[in-house]
Amino acid sequence: MKIKKNIYLLYAIAFLQGMVFYAPVASLYRQARGMGLGQIALLESVSFLIQLAMELPWGIVADRIGYKKTMVAGCGIFALSKLVFWRAAGFWDFFWERALISAALAALSGVDESILYLSCGDEDSQKVFGRSNAFSTAGLLVSAGAFSLFMAEDYALAALATLIAYALAAALALGLTEVRPPERTRREPVRAFLRLLKSTLRDRRFLLLIVCWALYGQVLSSVCTWLNQNQYLRCGMDSAAMGFVYILVSVISMVSVFSQRVTDRVGRARTVLWTLALTGLACATLILTRSAVLSAACILFLEASSALVNPLMSQVWNRQVTSADRATQLSIYAVLDEAVSAMGSLVIGQTADVSLDGAFLLCAGVCLACAIAVALLCRPFFAKD
Repeated sequence: MKIKKNIYLLYAIAFLQGMVFYAPVASLYRQARGMGLGQIALLESVSFLIQLAMELPWGIVADRIGYKKTMVAGCGIFALSKLVFWRAAGFWDFFWERALISAALAALSGVDESILYLSCGDEDSQKVFGRSNAFSTAGLLVSAGAFSLFMAEDYALAALATLIAYALAAALALGLTEVRPPERTRREPVRAFLRLLKSTLRDRRFLLLIVCWALYGQVLSSVCTWLNQNQYLRCGMDSAAMGFVYILVSVISMVSVFSQRVTDRVGRARTVLWTLALTGLACATLILTRSAVLSAACILFLEASSALVNPLMSQVWNRQVTSADRATQLSIYAVLDEAVSAMGSLVIGQTADVSLDGAFLLCAGVCLACAIAVALLCRPFFAKD
C-alpha cells in the first residue's frame, strides 16, 4: 500500500537535512577552530566506530518500537549535533559532535530507506530514492547559494543556519505515518539477529559488493568533502569561489532523478563499473593538475556519477532483505559498510597528512581495484528482475 504522505514528508526532511550551510568550508571551518587534517580523519574513523557499535542495537530497536519513533529520535539527535557543532572549539567539542552524528546516523540507517521502500513499493523504489537524493541535493544548493552570498566570511552564522534547518526536519518527522507497527508479541531479538548475521556472512559475493561499495563511498567522502578544499587552496581558490563550485556540485548532483532512466539505458552493471573506473581516473587527474577549473570539473564528475548510481545501490540493498526485520538486516549491511569505511577513512586521512597527492593516488587505486572485483564476481546483483 502506497503512503504518499510519508514520501512527501521524507522528501522535505531530505531537503532540510541537505541544508548544511557550512559544507563548502567544512574542513576549513574545523581547521580554523584548531583541527588538523589528521585529527579530522581520526574523528571520522572514531565516528564510524561509534556508529558501528550503535548500528545493530538501533536496528533491533527500530523493528521493535516502529520506524516512525526511531526516525523522530534520529532526527532529534541530528539537530542536537548541529547545536554542538555551532559552539564547538577544539578536538573534544568536535569529538562530541561526531559522536552525536554517529548516534543519529545509526538510528536513521535503514529506517528512512525502509519507510520510503515500504511506502512506495519495489517497482518505484529506485525512482523514489533518486528523487529523495535530489531533494537532499536541492537543500545543498540552496544552502551553498546562501553561503556564497551572505556567509562566506561568517562560518558561525552558517553553522547556526544549519542547526535551524535540522530542527525543522526533526519537527516534520513527527508527521510520518508508521509503516512498521511496534511488536506486540515477545520475541528473541538476539537469536533473530544471529540468524540474519549468519545468512549474510554466507553470501560471500554480496559481502564483496558491500566492501567495494564501502570503499568507493569512503573515497567519495574523502575527496569530495575533505581533500577537495585543500586541492582548491593549492589551485588558488578563495572561500567565495569554493562556495560557487559547491553550488555547481549541488546542481549537478540533482541528476539523481534520472538514475533509473540512465541505468535502464546503459545497463545496471555497466553503470556501476564505469562509475568505479572513472572515479579512479578522476582521482588520478587531481594528482597531475594545478588548474582550479580542471579540479572542479573532476569533483563535479564524481558527484554526478555518485548521484546516478546511489539510488540503484539502495534498491539492491533493499532487494536483498529477506527478513521481516528489515531495519535489522539493513543495519547488518551498514555495520559491515562502516567497519570498512572506518579503516578506509583513517588510512586516507593519515596519507593526506603526509601527502595530498599520495591520498589521491591511494583513492584512485582503490576504485580501480573495486571495479575489477565487481566486474568479475558481482554482476548478478544488478539483474533487473
